[in-house]
Amino acid sequence: MKLIVQIPALNEQETLAEAVAAIPREIAGISTVEIMVIDDGSTDRTVAVAREAGVDHVLRMSSHVGLARAFTAGVEEALSLGADIIVNTDADNQYCADDIPNLIAPILEREAQIVIGARPISEIDDFSPLKKALQKVGSWVVRLASGSDISDAPSGFRAYSRDAAARLCVINTYTYTIETIIQAGRKHIPMVSVPVRVNRVTRPSRLFRSTGEYLRRTAHTILRVFVIYAPLRFFLSIFALFAIPGILGVSRFLYFYATDGGAGHIQSLVLSGVLLAMATIMFAVGILADLIATNRNLLEDIRARELLRTTRKPASVASIERSKVA
Repeated sequence: MKLIVQIPALNEQETLAEAVAAIPREIAGISTVEIMVIDDGSTDRTVAVAREAGVDHVLRMSSHVGLARAFTAGVEEALSLGADIIVNTDADNQYCADDIPNLIAPILEREAQIVIGARPISEIDDFSPLKKALQKVGSWVVRLASGSDISDAPSGFRAYSRDAAARLCVINTYTYTIETIIQAGRKHIPMVSVPVRVNRVTRPSRLFRSTGEYLRRTAHTILRVFVIYAPLRFFLSIFALFAIPGILGVSRFLYFYATDGGAGHIQSLVLSGVLLAMATIMFAVGILADLIATNRNLLEDIRARELLRTTRKPASVASIERSKVA
């Protein structure tokens, strides 16, 4: 059973060595633990520090491509290296690496295929009250969208089984955390949360420059993923928003038409006609989007089978360095 711990890194020369050193090399139920650093176009000594820290693999992106694409490239590389379980953690040593055995335990025990490390949000002193509230509200929205019970959706400390990793297909270019949870929920991939500890925060987040940006990007990601993976439900909801007032407007006109000839109420009929026309368009768009989503699911299944087929044989455990074109 091979475990690969992947660490996306962008200019993390100050903290990367500490993060790598903290990763346990011997874990019960795991025969091999390897560490892979994904260099997302760093301009400092991140790659050199990774080599000096003794990582097994370095995957270098040709330029800065963003966290989501670096994460996806790392997952595909880990699969090609024969990983049975993939753990993702941050290069800033935010997460306590001693909790990796607890993180992968549900996968080893076949209780889940994806495990999300749940941070003690309320106890983190470095988080402001507003950030704590937003984290909780955001996780609640993701739970509704995914149908899961994940308590810390933005957490980047997570573990994937080989099958689950192959089935995920990240399309967001910004972050993978929320999208993979919603996607896994729509695909009925078993997920659980386990409590994990965190280390002292050493620097502000580079992913979001402000609370407003965090809210905007999170809302955009949730909406986009929901439209992609539950299009019929989304467009039928809009259909109802137009259809219900349209039907009520027609009913109102018919009532006055039956009682006093409908004089002076033609505006209701015109407005209702516009609303019902919009509702019809939304219904048609929903049907088409659902058919497209069906084709997308088939393509993603084919991609997953191909990944598993082509990466069936474990690669050599020798250290490698590979560059990947964005």
